[in-house]
Amino acid sequence: MAGRHFLQIPGPTPVPDRLLRAMNRQQEDHRSSAFPALTRSILSRLPHIINQTNGQCFVFPASGSAMWEASLVNTLDPGARLLAIRFGQFSHLYIQTARALGFSVDVIEVPWGEAAPTDTIEAALRADSGHAYQGLLLVHNETATGVTNDVGAVRAAMDRAQHPALLYVDGVSSIASLEFQFDEWGVDLAITGSQKGFMLPGGLGILAVSAKAMARIANAKSSRSYFDLRPMRDQNERGYFPSTPAISLLFGLDESLTMLLEEGMSAVAARHRRLAIGVRAAVAKWGLAQCARRPEIASNTLTAVIVPEGIDSAHIVDIAFRRYDISLGAGLGEVAGKVFRIGHLGDTNALTLAGALAGVEMALLDAGVPLTLGEGVGAALAHWRVA
Repeated sequence: MAGRHFLQIPGPTPVPDRLLRAMNRQQEDHRSSAFPALTRSILSRLPHIINQTNGQCFVFPASGSAMWEASLVNTLDPGARLLAIRFGQFSHLYIQTARALGFSVDVIEVPWGEAAPTDTIEAALRADSGHAYQGLLLVHNETATGVTNDVGAVRAAMDRAQHPALLYVDGVSSIASLEFQFDEWGVDLAITGSQKGFMLPGGLGILAVSAKAMARIANAKSSRSYFDLRPMRDQNERGYFPSTPAISLLFGLDESLTMLLEEGMSAVAARHRRLAIGVRAAVAKWGLAQCARRPEIASNTLTAVIVPEGIDSAHIVDIAFRRYDISLGAGLGEVAGKVFRIGHLGDTNALTLAGALAGVEMALLDAGVPLTLGEGVGAALAHWRVA
């Protein structure tokens, strides 16, 4: 089909031509005396993306999900007890990963479409007077439901409870797109991947570790090999990696950091906020609701849209793909068949999203959702237009 496919899932996101050019190069000797310049360029600038001044960042040839494992096994002893909030598919999978690794996880269940309840978290931590919980697992931006948590408020609840647990934050669909204050929020381990806000193909797992969490690494007794941060830390200090890195992706990440920091992270967050408001205006004009139950928790990187009763959201996603060459995110877990997701993060702008919304409108109408073509697009354009 002529023209470019509209990739409007919440990740992987489209790769800018500038990053494609950065990766389109011959492989290099990753043990040469020249290679440390690339390693140091990346590792010295990654902290600026998340406003981190203490601790260290690590990059693995892996994925964001792999960093769940890396975050846990490097800081915990076998059987360690954790507290987690389950409010969507990815918080569910983080919990599953922890349990599969032999950790004990107590879960605060939250309706899908809601955010983490800070009062409940504080009460659970206050009740843990013996400090059995060694960590709290939190997803910053739940990709399945389009809900963003207030990480700073969660940290404040932990501090009020005077609890020493580490704060583990999954920022896969937020970091490099939304505001992320690693130091200010007291984050101990922040997890992300290359395929969303960094606008790269999947294949890099990125883990930021606080000084407090770094102090745990030497003595943590959990089994670890590939994800052991100790040899990674030692080799990174010399500008190298303990195993073969994803060289092409590292060149892409280096250029991605240049792009993001040229724009400025506050401007990146503002751009995503502006685009999200336009998409939400379109959804409201269609007469549909968001999975996010309150406006203040709605994500700026994706919008999960609830379909009318009697309509399967997977059918809408399939129509959009087959007829209009646009990929939308399907509903996952408890919201499978009930929602579809529009990604608006990474390398996108108002005109790209206007085309995507037009495709969504046609797919909705074809699937039997009553609407007037152009009304949602028009609502978005009214917000995005520069008067």
